[in-house]
Amino acid sequence: MTVGSGPSTLADFICQATASHPDADAVVLAGSRISYSQLLSGATVWALRFVALGVRPGEHVGLLLPNSTEFMQVLFGVALAGAVSVPLNSRYRGPEIAATVADADLVAIVTTCEAEGHPSFTERLREAFPDLATQADSCRLALLAAPKLRSVVALDNAVEPGLLRASEISAPPGLATELEARRLTAKPSDTGIILYTSGSTSRPKGCLLSHAALLTQGQLMAGRYNMTANDRIWSPVPMFHVGGISPFIAIASVGGAFLSMPRIEPGAGLALMAAERATICYVLFQTIITDLLQHPHFESFDLSAVRLVISNLALQPSWIAELLAKRMPLAVQIGTYGMTETVGAACTHSPHDEAADRLGRLGRPLPGVAVRIIDESGNDRPLGEIGEVLLRGPTSCRGYYRDAEKTASSFMDGWLRTGDLGSLDTGGSIMFHGRLKDVLKVGGENVGALEVETVVGDHPAVNGCAVIGMADPRLVEVPVVFVELAPGRTATEQDILEFCVGKLASFKLPRRAFFLTEWPMSSTKIDKPALRLRVTQLVESDKPTEIH
Repeated sequence: MTVGSGPSTLADFICQATASHPDADAVVLAGSRISYSQLLSGATVWALRFVALGVRPGEHVGLLLPNSTEFMQVLFGVALAGAVSVPLNSRYRGPEIAATVADADLVAIVTTCEAEGHPSFTERLREAFPDLATQADSCRLALLAAPKLRSVVALDNAVEPGLLRASEISAPPGLATELEARRLTAKPSDTGIILYTSGSTSRPKGCLLSHAALLTQGQLMAGRYNMTANDRIWSPVPMFHVGGISPFIAIASVGGAFLSMPRIEPGAGLALMAAERATICYVLFQTIITDLLQHPHFESFDLSAVRLVISNLALQPSWIAELLAKRMPLAVQIGTYGMTETVGAACTHSPHDEAADRLGRLGRPLPGVAVRIIDESGNDRPLGEIGEVLLRGPTSCRGYYRDAEKTASSFMDGWLRTGDLGSLDTGGSIMFHGRLKDVLKVGGENVGALEVETVVGDHPAVNGCAVIGMADPRLVEVPVVFVELAPGRTATEQDILEFCVGKLASFKLPRRAFFLTEWPMSSTKIDKPALRLRVTQLVESDKPTEIH
């Protein structure tokens, strides 16, 4: 394939990255790595398979895969075929898979028969589509719950009823010319990937991300972080998530390496970072940071090559900042603010920003991105005051697939309504203050869950926490907190509740504390609707506060 003057689509992008850095590491996992030329070669094989299967330009292909080198080959294979990738949440069970496949109008799914969890991907597909195993032709499926789905392709050679082995798909001569034609006719404004949001507050929505938005965000992020071909970024976030795709595009735009792992395991992650001399750590979420920092053998791993940690310390308990400073004194800590709808970071720091800003806020808008903070009437709030965050710029999504109502309500005169509470300072740096829908109404007073979580999170025995509302006959709802204790630490419910006294107004104080050892997760976020259900069940049954 010829290489143009500048990448305008994902297909162009991977071709140009390969032309510039053919032998450099592209994707690295423990025991598995591919160069850019191997990434493009594998993607081309998959593209030919998709064309041979009859996948047409603009049609949607699902990826139900673990983090792997194959994931990226399939993702770019879809792009080379002129189709649209729809990464599926690898935690989904059958009903969730069935709902997403139908909503996204998938015509094909690529998965693996190897057991990456219990139940395996193929077992969950059978949960989603009970009639999959009885199909007469695996090339022409006719499923009741997904009438547009024509094939489910396994990238391994295991035999599963209803599935098509990738090795069985033969591409007739002449398809290379067809691929080139599809690459040349694709436009930057076309949808490149549909990423489904986690659905923590509502049903998952398919964000329509154009090729231009995906590539622009990655290139802007690479520029803000001063990335070069010598950088190696570690991101344990699932590749189906924007936190897996965005960092890859950023690092690939300069020819650096993307370090990943099949599942988030702190020991294996530290070992990979040390062995591969990671220079940037994309760790964002408190659950990941705490597991890394509290690993009993942390200090035995050489992380001296790490120059930058995207840690969002402004949102972390103070003990995390102190421990990070102690254990990684040479690394610069920065914050970031964004979402799936903006291909990840819309605002973030530069490594050269003042320390007070990097540690206390979440950064400035990327070039071309504009931010507004508005009140309930839509008027701009003064600097320093809290309101809803609005974003506009080249990285924003074009709306939600098959959801005109949600698209209309999420945009106001070209501005994306994030549903987040935030503020801007005089330097243009943003701070996140919680979700609009994550505000409790306690006797008519607004209580931000994040404010209470920040206080509880400073308790020395607390490893993580989440605040939700519990129904109350007099005040409508009151705050309650779920707590995960730090390894080797103990605390009672009364300890947690008394710790908050004097640090919060009385109406903001949590009324109950429930202890757990494992969080219900929705993608990378704590699933608060699941916690609300648990509270209801606990209160109704009057069970002890420790749950599992």
